Amino acid sequence: MMDRVIPMLPKELSNGICSLNSGVDRLALSATMEIDKYGKILSSDIHKSVIKVTKRASYTDVTAVLQGEDNKILEEYKPYIEHIKLMEELALILKSRREKDGALNLDLPESKIVLDENGFAIDIKKYELSISNQIIEQFMLTANEVVAEKFFWLEAPFIYRVHETPDFDKIKELNKFLYNFGYKLKANKDNIHPKAFADVLEEIKGRPEERVVSNLVLRTLKVARYEAENKGHFGIAGKYYCHFTSPIRRYPDLFIHRIMSMDLEKRYNVKEQESSKYKKQAIKYAEDSSDREKIAQKVERDSIDIKKAEYMQNKIGQQYEGIISNITSFGMFIELENTVEGLIRFENMHDDFYNYSEERKTLIGERTKQTYKIGDKINIQVVNADKETRRIDFAIVEENK
Repeated sequence: MMDRVIPMLPKELSNGICSLNSGVDRLALSATMEIDKYGKILSSDIHKSVIKVTKRASYTDVTAVLQGEDNKILEEYKPYIEHIKLMEELALILKSRREKDGALNLDLPESKIVLDENGFAIDIKKYELSISNQIIEQFMLTANEVVAEKFFWLEAPFIYRVHETPDFDKIKELNKFLYNFGYKLKANKDNIHPKAFADVLEEIKGRPEERVVSNLVLRTLKVARYEAENKGHFGIAGKYYCHFTSPIRRYPDLFIHRIMSMDLEKRYNVKEQESSKYKKQAIKYAEDSSDREKIAQKVERDSIDIKKAEYMQNKIGQQYEGIISNITSFGMFIELENTVEGLIRFENMHDDFYNYSEERKTLIGERTKQTYKIGDKINIQVVNADKETRRIDFAIVEENK
């Protein structure tokens, strides 16, 4: 259920000794670094540490501090305001540096599903990310990169987060779609750089087709996975990347912490026999973690789809404006502002016979010449929603005929 969390570690550990509760000492592994005003890392170190949190803050509170409009919040966080502002400044510097390097900013809003006390979906909206989310994201990305690079050069047994270069054939297919919107992704078989994707994503920002094109780009990219061999991360335009920052939430992070602790304790002088044992484990655990991640993501998607269909069951007959998010050989997918997606099947389009173009992803009516293409706005009516099959069906309202 999406209204609860099942921790990887027993709750007594994850909420107790492993949690950064205020006012108590906690053992940790820390990545400390010196960063210049351009976001370049001048030096870094990894060491065992003791952390004592003086103030726990929520994303909402930190955003309110930076907006400076809530006097009550400002008073509560008065001793920390300058620190929070400095964090914001650094995060924006790091983000800017990443964007110059070509990191992809796929601004695809997630769904926030509101449940009542009985677990029934009563509202669906976009999950809005704030500046406080960006601060944590940039800091975690940087820590993960630093740790991955250090242990790559140490040739230590390790689990990396790998995101390989997309296939050129898929890029050619993407360019066919982008042509319909007046864009082109510049790449050839021997030179595929994330900056080319980043440039297109920047070009579409704020435009009606932004969501659709971002989705098309996402489908072109390969799926990130865990590997014992470092192969770089295309999405963040980085040579070295791992998941280090969540050892109570993800097993690869926990494994990495185990390796780091061993190396630190033995001053990076690990015996070959012990290192060989962990290298075999890294291969197995990386594969297992990737497999489990796929299953977890499918379960998460299915649970969200179930709740979306459940929510729309009470909306049968209501009309909405949506955007054509995809066109297939059997129908058009329409996405609403609240992230709900439904299907208009061709057999339910009775006003004309529509010819489907696989290459252009368009529909053209034989008699009326009515054309539908990805990115078009369209008014729809909800005709069916079934949480058992996770299916939501729409129909075009008369005005669009």
